[in-house]
Amino acid sequence: MGQGEPRSEASRKTCHFQEKRNSVSSSEPAYHHGTPDRTGVLLINLGTPDAPTVQALRPYLKQFLSNPRVVEFPRLLWWPILNGIILPTRPEKSAEKYAQIWMPEGSPLKIHTIRQTQLLRDILAERIGPALMVEYAMSIGSPSIANILRRMRRNGCERILVLPLYPQYAASSTASAFDEVFAQLAKMRNVPAIRTVKHYHDDRGYLGALAQNVRDYWNKTGRPDKLVISFHGIPRSAFEKGDPYHCECQKTGRLLAESLQLSQDQYRICFQSRFGREEWLSPYTAATLQELGRQQIRRIDVVCPGFVSDCLETLEEIAMEGRNMFLQAGGREFHYIPCLNERADWIRALSDIAIANLQGWVRMEPAEDQGEEEATESRRRALQMGARI
Repeated sequence: MGQGEPRSEASRKTCHFQEKRNSVSSSEPAYHHGTPDRTGVLLINLGTPDAPTVQALRPYLKQFLSNPRVVEFPRLLWWPILNGIILPTRPEKSAEKYAQIWMPEGSPLKIHTIRQTQLLRDILAERIGPALMVEYAMSIGSPSIANILRRMRRNGCERILVLPLYPQYAASSTASAFDEVFAQLAKMRNVPAIRTVKHYHDDRGYLGALAQNVRDYWNKTGRPDKLVISFHGIPRSAFEKGDPYHCECQKTGRLLAESLQLSQDQYRICFQSRFGREEWLSPYTAATLQELGRQQIRRIDVVCPGFVSDCLETLEEIAMEGRNMFLQAGGREFHYIPCLNERADWIRALSDIAIANLQGWVRMEPAEDQGEEEATESRRRALQMGARI
């Protein structure tokens, strides 16, 4: 005891000195002995401009298209194209598109992401406990990954699960989000434990919610002659370099069609949002819609499983532009099936994915009936050991 006390006092003084240095020299939270550790879940989505205006689109597009994961092109060649051609012209066109789908509360992608975060926070509070911190961040725009990670650290998160809202892995989306997370960790002195969710393209809960979403829509409107399953595209060169995105999209589409009991001629898998002149994954959604229209297919429905929140690519590119392409080519009836958004079965599936990846970090709160069963079993064992209850 006599030797232990001086060491404890010295340790206390050292920690106090370190806390003063941290508070003065850095925005990183000071370390305090005895502070309860928290676990956090960080949802990450792509991002959205702050407003449907040229002024808001220009910095958003510059940040997005400057990412070497998004545009794998030599910087010396890409920089003049980006700054001399794309940024002076594209923001105006993009702003017009965003203005068509903008909600009174703001960007659809951001609004749905906020709601999903709150619903996930609520369900995980029920299943795990209220101490779990659930936040969202955007790879592009705000709230930034850097700011949210700092907030989570200030709130005591020593363990953070990074869960991108991209069911299918792609280097341009998932890996890009991970890049930014680890870039921010590289700036921290006291780095939290990190786990990442790479993908969930074949997750049972996710697929079940997808299929039920389509069934619910068909129960209201009837079934189409053909279901078009459209995913965001990536350059074909990325696939040839080893990106698994194409295979994961094909698997999601096939499993969704099987769940809906569709034959091979009742659905098509295709890829949208092509950018530039480079060859991308095919068949292209736009060409597919025009082809089906020319075939005078009476009705098609389009679903976009790669997006869990409705956004520009679903609400404008598919529900508006895609509709026009199909009808002008000779089709008669076009339906867009909304994304999962705030569906209860999707939020439940998302919570299952989170919990599966939080094992060992959190203790599950038992359900009421499970708790009663465990209490009864505990009393039985105690009685067997001679206890008086």
